Amino acid sequence: MAGGGGGADGEPEFQIAPMIDVLLVLLIFFMSIATTAVSRYDPSIELPVAPDANKKDDSEGELVFNVAWKGDPKVAVTTFEERTVNLDDVVPSLIARKKANPKVRVLVRSDARTPVRYISAVVEAAAKAGISDVTFATTSR
Repeated sequence: MAGGGGGADGEPEFQIAPMIDVLLVLLIFFMSIATTAVSRYDPSIELPVAPDANKKDDSEGELVFNVAWKGDPKVAVTTFEERTVNLDDVVPSLIARKKANPKVRVLVRSDARTPVRYISAVVEAAAKAGISDVTFATTSR
């Protein structure tokens, strides 16, 4: 009979090639998940400071809106799912998400200099979709 990987004294040898294959698959899996989780947050946004802010528990069912304030042309750019959106056009998508997951919530990430009317427009779009759980991102530094 053909035996695999046996030494001279009958003890099996450790096979490293299958272990490397599994580790590479896990590495690719975790890299792809980390990329999608990080890409939802716009790193150029300077969050407002709130010294008493609490750290959130989880981000499950979270719809992230980034509101970036462009000071030179004095306009706010709102992005959702990595693309610039008009808030009236995104309401049907929010309604569909609310039907699929009743515990869905909206996270608003905006620059500290963003006028409140642009932030309240995101809250209003969430309200039109029936989403009442709206949170705001801050930093504690």
